Amino acid sequence: MLDIALFRDNPELIKKGLERRKADPQIVDKVIQLDKEWRDALKVAEELKHRRNVATREVAELKKGGKDASGKIAELKGVSDSIAQQDRLISKKKSARDALLMRVPNLLHESVPYGESGEDNVEVRKWGSPKAREIPPHGEILEQMGLADFKGAAKIAGAGFYFLKGDIALLDYALQRLAIDSLVEKGFTLIEPPFMMNRKAYEGVTDLADFENVMYKIENEDRYMIATSEHPLVAMKMGGVIPEEELPIKMVGISTNFRKEIGAHGVDTRGIFRVHQFNKIEQIVICRPEKSWDWFERLIGNAEDIFQRLELPYRVVNICTGDIGTVAAKKYDLEVWSPRQGRYTEAVSCSNVTDYQARRLNIKYGKRGGEKALVHTLNSTAIATSRAIVALVENGYEEGVVRLPKALWPYMGGKKEISGK
Repeated sequence: MLDIALFRDNPELIKKGLERRKADPQIVDKVIQLDKEWRDALKVAEELKHRRNVATREVAELKKGGKDASGKIAELKGVSDSIAQQDRLISKKKSARDALLMRVPNLLHESVPYGESGEDNVEVRKWGSPKAREIPPHGEILEQMGLADFKGAAKIAGAGFYFLKGDIALLDYALQRLAIDSLVEKGFTLIEPPFMMNRKAYEGVTDLADFENVMYKIENEDRYMIATSEHPLVAMKMGGVIPEEELPIKMVGISTNFRKEIGAHGVDTRGIFRVHQFNKIEQIVICRPEKSWDWFERLIGNAEDIFQRLELPYRVVNICTGDIGTVAAKKYDLEVWSPRQGRYTEAVSCSNVTDYQARRLNIKYGKRGGEKALVHTLNSTAIATSRAIVALVENGYEEGVVRLPKALWPYMGGKKEISGK
């Protein structure tokens, strides 16, 4: 959420940001109007409370002098009723303003490229030597090797779910451990969060108006299944003040994630690339504002280090204005090479959210007894295991076996390849 003071003092800055996103800038004027109505209602309430204070003193003086105070008491009751009515109006205006305010996306960093869609994302760098080749879809390979069961999963849970078996299930855990160990060595604290959150916390980390349609909600309960461990790990600090000396806070989240969205064709629907349930290791940093852009580059660097250890060709792209989403000020994607498709596919997202989540969640830092300021929050995938497995299968499949990179051998009990049945 943006600072309401920015709407009052520099609305054109916000409008320019919305125009870059191809969003309607009129929402700024609506927020300003509601804010004015809220502040006007506050002034009326203050005047009424002043009248109540005066009337209260006058009633006391009349009673003290033994005079009839009934008329003034009636006036006092009328003022008190008006105050209660005005307080309800104030609450209504503030709720309307804040609801609209939370729909305004974050201000974009100046280095975010302008574009209409993902086709306009700008390549930052590449690593590895990608090669296209004809191989079966990864889902077919896993089924033929006896390492996955999609039909059985669909029978009990529907499309977009899967059973992983044997060494591929072990590979999932191996990838998690590789990423965890890599980040713990860099000073990150491993945290397994709750896999459910209530609406208030969720509204603090993302725009539910945009995101709710891809989330699973628990029926008749105020709980949502998490879509990423970023959400509970950031919300964990909701309403708190972090001692300045504790920053930066570096967390590595491990979780199973749940999303309604799945792909609409081939490799996405019969496989594990885009599914309803998947495991992911996530990087979260909470830091001082002046440090966040340095951390942004470090987080994508951590993800790159993992994919280099996996020996998977990739590229990093700077996400354009038409593809970036609501909360990020800037976003990088790491796209891993798909030999079968002959193109790069998304594997990692890294975002600097600046103070957007912190303002919604009221997360501040400072010294005891001193001034407090909003923190900046950042998030980045370390590894989404299902997508990494797809890349490893496609890049390492030869003659009925999947060859594994050296970095995974210790986590696979010394196995250098997966041969299936």
